[in-house]
Amino acid sequence: MDLGLEGKTALVTGSTAGIGLSAAIGLAREGAHVILNGRQEQRIERAKQELLKAVPGAKVSGVAADFSSAKGAEAVTKAFPDVDVLVNNVGIFEPKAFEQIPDEDWQRFFEINVMSGVRLSRFYFPKMRAKGWGRIIFVSSESAVQIPSEMIHYGMTKTAQVSIARGIAELTTGTGVTVNTVLPGPTFSEGVGQFVSDLAKTQGIDTKTAERDFFINARPTSIMKRFASTEEIANLIVYVASTKSSATNGASLRVDGGVVRAIL
Repeated sequence: MDLGLEGKTALVTGSTAGIGLSAAIGLAREGAHVILNGRQEQRIERAKQELLKAVPGAKVSGVAADFSSAKGAEAVTKAFPDVDVLVNNVGIFEPKAFEQIPDEDWQRFFEINVMSGVRLSRFYFPKMRAKGWGRIIFVSSESAVQIPSEMIHYGMTKTAQVSIARGIAELTTGTGVTVNTVLPGPTFSEGVGQFVSDLAKTQGIDTKTAERDFFINARPTSIMKRFASTEEIANLIVYVASTKSSATNGASLRVDGGVVRAIL
């Protein structure tokens, strides 16, 4: 199926690994010019080589930016003032007891997970609307719906993304621009892999047992009973970015392995 992304320019934040890199690879396979982003040039270059290995001949660029302040968005928009697809994927997470989360952590999580997408969307959305076509995708989480008690500050940011995306979508009436949120469930990304490895070491068990125990104790509602691959999440992101998804707008699309017990 031709997803109509040939020649489109797609910016994926936080794309040197994990879901972001898999989404970038998927978009490149569809012929998009992909802009990778990370905090370090070295990591961007490594991701670029991995993408080119997966998609020989792909058009790929990169921009280093740290989204812990407004300077990150400024660096990106200055380097690439026009994109057709914006995937707001960059994000951080950290399990921490509620009473131990200081103000600084709440602010840091909000700055990176939420304000990065706000700033970039605020810049690119008017341009997309003027052209009459564009895609903005916020990569949220099932934690937006089921706030994890072990990292409430993270869940708060994921809920905020859903609200912001829906609000921007209301501004797209009569245009070819869509704004949606993708909600992954537990995914075996770089950070989660380290989390599971650390958990296994702490409990003196192997990683396979640690993963099984995670779904028994932390995500018992999962139907899939395993971590999704980053490619499985990226498949939905690429579709939502495509011309084929034109009737999907203002939606929160779950790719969570059935973790959220809801019919809508």
